[in-house]
Amino acid sequence: MMTSERHDTKLGFLSWKIIRHIEVHSEELADSLWARVEHCLRLRQFRERVPPQELRQRAFEIYHNLGEWLETKSEADVEHRYTAIGERRASQGVPLSQLVLVIVATKEHLWEHITSEVLTEHALELFQVLELSRCIEMFFDRAVYFAAAGYEHYQSTHHRETVVAVAVG
Repeated sequence: MMTSERHDTKLGFLSWKIIRHIEVHSEELADSLWARVEHCLRLRQFRERVPPQELRQRAFEIYHNLGEWLETKSEADVEHRYTAIGERRASQGVPLSQLVLVIVATKEHLWEHITSEVLTEHALELFQVLELSRCIEMFFDRAVYFAAAGYEHYQSTHHRETVVAVAVG
């Protein structure tokens, strides 16, 4: 995990240009992510339990606010957001493996879009794209961790409530 509360990315001009492109196209990226989820055999229970609009909205929020998530949000912000998402998915009965797979698919979908839109031969630009890659990886790694933590928290709380109800009943 991060050693400090907030990280300084110092993203370059090209990275910000890519981020702005993603933010402008966030709605179509969210819609095409849902299409990807819709056709993934491993995500059957996710599709059955999470309304399509809910996934689209979460993906839109990530893509539309990517610069903010990478530059200004702290680890505590990511923890708060993704713990809540993990708890929500657990309450919906989504298997943890499918929650993780959707977060990973969100990241992969983003990178597929970036690589199809941006090709560079200049070393400085390549370095900036690699730095952007590092920042995105760190964000999504934390998102997976905190979503899983929220999921586990929900399960342990719900399990305790069930055990108490059975013991009392």
